[in-house]
Amino acid sequence: MRSSGKSGGRGNYRGAGNDRDQKQGQGRPRKPRPEERRYDVGPGATKDGPKSGRGASARGGAKGGPQSGAKKPQQRGRTAPARPREYEAQIEERNRERYAGKKDVRLPKTFPGAEQEGERLQKVLARAGFGSRRACEELIDQARVEVNGEIVTEQGKRVDPEKDEIKVDGLTVATQRYQFFVLNKPAGVVSTMEDPEGRQCLGDYVTNRETRLFHVGRLDTETEGVILLTNHGELAHRLTHPKYGVKKTYLAAIVGPIPRDLGKRLKDGIQLEDGYARADHFRVVEQTGKNYLVEVTLHEGRKHIVRRMLAEAGFPVEKLVRTAFGPITLGDQKSGWLRRLSNTEVGMLMKEVDL
Repeated sequence: MRSSGKSGGRGNYRGAGNDRDQKQGQGRPRKPRPEERRYDVGPGATKDGPKSGRGASARGGAKGGPQSGAKKPQQRGRTAPARPREYEAQIEERNRERYAGKKDVRLPKTFPGAEQEGERLQKVLARAGFGSRRACEELIDQARVEVNGEIVTEQGKRVDPEKDEIKVDGLTVATQRYQFFVLNKPAGVVSTMEDPEGRQCLGDYVTNRETRLFHVGRLDTETEGVILLTNHGELAHRLTHPKYGVKKTYLAAIVGPIPRDLGKRLKDGIQLEDGYARADHFRVVEQTGKNYLVEVTLHEGRKHIVRRMLAEAGFPVEKLVRTAFGPITLGDQKSGWLRRLSNTEVGMLMKEVDL
């Protein structure tokens, strides 16, 4: 009994196991165990798996079989014959000739307003130092701004600061492209941007500038005062050209007594070795005993012109300072100081030479 019970128990256990497997098999297909997987080999098969026959369908049903998930071989169709290189070269040459004369196609821009080039006028004016954008819009509303000779009255006009001529109240606006400075040159500084002898020169005052500047005119080494520095070549050329007659004013220290007709003699003309030289204006500014401080204004720019005129008249100059170059005055600017010209001053300079 005991032995039959054990054998019956074992039989019941195995039978229960078989029933469970059968019940699981009824719900879903049973996955074959690894040792039960088979691969039928058809004709043309290799060690990697079957290529034809029933093995191909059997392989697809078994997970993890050889070449599982591989793409089906594509059917071979008719392909176009390759064209010779000479023919390709002819097509390339023909396309080049076809599009040689055409302009580059400009692709459309996606952001709104991108089709308009340039900058808004009020933005350019604000950057040039005419106040906030709102203040610059008021200048436009007041019809005080002109572009290329035409007064602008509507907002939003776009301009190119590099090409368009912009004026406010008749004075040209200086854009960021050009730079304008005035230096109160001390005595002993050479009027060159570089000096091979190592002496102090004008270039020593602008060494940290990004753009190359050059001086407008010259002052001899011992003469002090106003000298302009810029990178605007046309303005510099016109300021020194005799045709435009830009006036320069000097203060000269001389020893008297001086006759009353000295001013008349200078205005009528003093004979020098290179021709007559005439002053536009002359006046006595200050007198202390025999020491006189006189002011001479002239539009000529010959070398040492003021010193030579006064020396020829019998009054050698002890000290000379240029106090004004056209509309640019020295004011209270200290010796050796460099300052940037304001937009109004630049506009006045350009108006002086018809720019």
